[in-house]
Amino acid sequence: MATTLLGENTVHTVGDLPALGTKAPDFTLTSSDFTDVTKTAGKRTVLDIFPSIATGVCQAGVRKFNELAAGLDNAEVICVSQDLPFAVANFCATEGIDAVLVGSAFRSGFGTDYGITMADGSWRGLLARAVVVLDGDGTVLHAQLTPAIGVEPDYDAAIAALG
Repeated sequence: MATTLLGENTVHTVGDLPALGTKAPDFTLTSSDFTDVTKTAGKRTVLDIFPSIATGVCQAGVRKFNELAAGLDNAEVICVSQDLPFAVANFCATEGIDAVLVGSAFRSGFGTDYGITMADGSWRGLLARAVVVLDGDGTVLHAQLTPAIGVEPDYDAAIAALG
């Protein structure tokens, strides 16, 4: 179980992010058009995990990763939240977000499998803010749970982990 802050309150996650050097759990998320989103075999993957596209910090993260994804070779960025696919689709269409994949965890065990679902606090059930970077085989190269939900992840460290 890990901790982060939501405002001034400590919240716990249901577990811990996958450890560096371990194989990350497989996942199936739901895209904005309700098709499956999974890790593309052989591609390096950045998982941008956040509570809700309805918050400013989450929106800033998706925008930043969209900008960074446009310059990556043999890598994909998947933005993951519990939001319904409709909400994420609307945000992406309005903002011109087109270099990242979006995946809703609303009907999957992603949050539990990755240890990132908030177990308590007013936002319990939503995903905490984190970044996990995987190599082409799904091995964890970088994992960061932000110290507070309102803090953006370390983008530079995530991109540097891609090598």
